[in-house]
Amino acid sequence: MPLLTVGHRGVMGVEPENTLRSFVRAEREGLDVIELDLHLSKDGELVVMHDADVSRTTDGSGPIGEFTLAELRELDAGEGERIPVFDEVVDAVSAPLQAEIKDRAAARVLAGAIERRGLRDRVTVISFHGDALRETRALLPGIPLVLVAGRSSPTAPERARELGAGMVSLDRRHLDADTVARCHAAGIEVISWTVNTEEELARARELRLDGVVTDMPAIRRAVVSSAA
Repeated sequence: MPLLTVGHRGVMGVEPENTLRSFVRAEREGLDVIELDLHLSKDGELVVMHDADVSRTTDGSGPIGEFTLAELRELDAGEGERIPVFDEVVDAVSAPLQAEIKDRAAARVLAGAIERRGLRDRVTVISFHGDALRETRALLPGIPLVLVAGRSSPTAPERARELGAGMVSLDRRHLDADTVARCHAAGIEVISWTVNTEEELARARELRLDGVVTDMPAIRRAVVSSAA
C-alpha cells in the first residue's frame, strides 16, 4: 500500500497555515488527509489555529482565548485570509480530516460538532494530550483517535494502546525502528511529522511507516510517483 499523505495545516509550506486557502490547496494537490488544529475563542467557537497566541500567524497579538470570534475575524491570517472555524473547513473541502485538539474543553465542543454534522466517518481526533483523547472517547465511542508525540515518541505504543488509539503521529526526529515495530505488533499504525524532503521520505520508507505528515505538495507527488 502507498504511504498515507497527511497535509500539515493544509499545505503550510506553500500557503498560509490553517486557512481555507491552504486546505483547498491540499485537497487540490491530492493529499489523502488534511490536518488542522483547534482552539476555543473567548465566546466558545471552535477556531482553527495552531498556536495558543495569534502573534505568529496573524497581524494581531495576544492569547486566542481572549478574542471573540468576531474580533478574530478582523485579523489577517496571511495573504488576506481570515481565521476559519471548524465548520467552514468541513464545508470547504471533502477530504478526511485529522482534527488536533489542545484540551478537554475543545474536545467537548468538537465532539458536539462531529455529532451535529454527522462526521464520525470523516474526522479523526488527534492530540498530544491523553486527557483530551479520553474525553473524546467518552463522548464519541468508536471515533478514530490518533496519539501525537514528540520527545515522548518511544513510549507512544503503550500509551496509544491504553487510550484505544489506532494510530500514532510521531516526531521523525525521535522515531526509531523499535518504536515502529512495537506499534505494529500492537496493531497501531505509525505516521511521522514533518516529512518535507526526499531524504526524510526515504527514511520514512526505511522505517516502514504507514504514512507521513508533510507541508509540501511535492512529497505527495513523490509518493504517487513511486507507487506507479
